[in-house]
Amino acid sequence: MSLTFFSIMNYQKKGDILKNTMNKLLSPSILSADFNILGSNIECVEREGADYLHIDVMDGSFVPSISFGMPVIKSIRGKSSLFFDVHLMIVDPVRYIKEFSACGADGITFHLEADRDPERTIGLIHSEGKKAGIAINPETPLEELKDDIIEKADMVLIMTVHPGFGGQSYIGECTEKIRELRKRAEKLKPELNIEVDGGINKETIHTVLDAGANVIVMGSAVFGGDIAENMRYYKKVLR
Repeated sequence: MSLTFFSIMNYQKKGDILKNTMNKLLSPSILSADFNILGSNIECVEREGADYLHIDVMDGSFVPSISFGMPVIKSIRGKSSLFFDVHLMIVDPVRYIKEFSACGADGITFHLEADRDPERTIGLIHSEGKKAGIAINPETPLEELKDDIIEKADMVLIMTVHPGFGGQSYIGECTEKIRELRKRAEKLKPELNIEVDGGINKETIHTVLDAGANVIVMGSAVFGGDIAENMRYYKKVLR
């Protein structure tokens, strides 16, 4: 089988995932990968059936940490056909939508707390031909996420830890927020993807799935230890 045909088939697979938005999808977070062998880590999760690749971009302002940006995304874009699930933890994300679109993002998620006009930002993301997501922090009441935003977004990301650091424990109070968002989505936009990020492991994955999440970000739970074995376990849970 030629490389060209393989790439086309992977791209078609990515498109199929987007058409069936209520699939349960696994999005390994490269923030927990081994950056000395990042390419190898990405190849492994892709080979084992990852649906998305979660890419956390941190600016040291909206969150205390600094991670990586456009050059890293552009570099790995040429080596992977996975859906790049880019999570912007930055102030005024609208400034960089075009740049992240150009370097290879397939979906761009930004924080409600960091943006002055989320409807405008969602519109800009869509104008670039990308999927638009909006994230809320654990302390942000769900009521601040207005119906108009839910209807326009392709995905809502509920942070289940405080953003900026990996390895935190799941915040149990977020479970009800996931459940309430799914109820609202059933009325406003049944096809809405609900993503969760933070503290997801063998115990908490069942909690968030039962509450209504369908896109699961996992960092150390996938990249810690045997990546292939971890992937096979969590893909089985999501079937």
